[in-house]
Amino acid sequence: MEILRYEHVDISYNGRTVVKDISFTLHEGEILGVVGESGSGKSTVIKAAMGLLGDSGLVTRGDIWYKGKNLPDLPAKERRKLNGPELGMIFQSAGSSFCPIRTVGAQLYESMSEHGPVTKEEFHTKALALLQKLGFENGQRILDSYPFELSGGMQQRVGIAAAMLLKPSVLLADEPTSALDVSVQKQTVEEMLLVRETFGTAIVLVTHNIGVIGAMADKVLVMLGGETVEYGETQQVLNAPKEAYTRTLMAAVPRLRSV
Repeated sequence: MEILRYEHVDISYNGRTVVKDISFTLHEGEILGVVGESGSGKSTVIKAAMGLLGDSGLVTRGDIWYKGKNLPDLPAKERRKLNGPELGMIFQSAGSSFCPIRTVGAQLYESMSEHGPVTKEEFHTKALALLQKLGFENGQRILDSYPFELSGGMQQRVGIAAAMLLKPSVLLADEPTSALDVSVQKQTVEEMLLVRETFGTAIVLVTHNIGVIGAMADKVLVMLGGETVEYGETQQVLNAPKEAYTRTLMAAVPRLRSV
């Protein structure tokens, strides 16, 4: 079933169009990879769904449909109710989105309680169960820790947990692996796939890493200069790209040489 649809979306900052005529659909449990070089408008596209464009950003044309609601037309109060329980976000550097002087548990509890009454006991049970599913052997230690006491990889995994605590239908991931070393990237990819498998969550994954797209995505949207270059099934786009820019991206992916 279709859950998110962009129809001919233009986005501007301070009156200057930076994203033009973007269209795609996302179905339940599907992963869409959005790939392109820095400055191509990838992050702007997903921030528009959550109303995170700031005071100077605006959807100037087109529609963003989520479960029959056109997100840009919704009042700010109604959009805030959707952000969290319906639309979750993982940022590029999860550590920077946490307050350094409060424990992880306190911040996760506050985030959950913002969207409805929940006792600390209920939160504790749900948080520990989720952390365990995401591979943390000692979830209580994570909840009792301050963000700076966790490694970058652990912070990113806690960021995934924070986004999934309210079990959103769509997870928007903005370069979630770019600040991580290769081994932690692999672990993060595996955990995001686990989120899809466990909760049936649809994911829009913004990245410049073609390898991550190949490992995760069902469909891929290739962007350049704020516009769509190519869009389709991942294996089709990666293995038989139609456009010259996509072929250039594929050629830039390192290949292992046999010795």
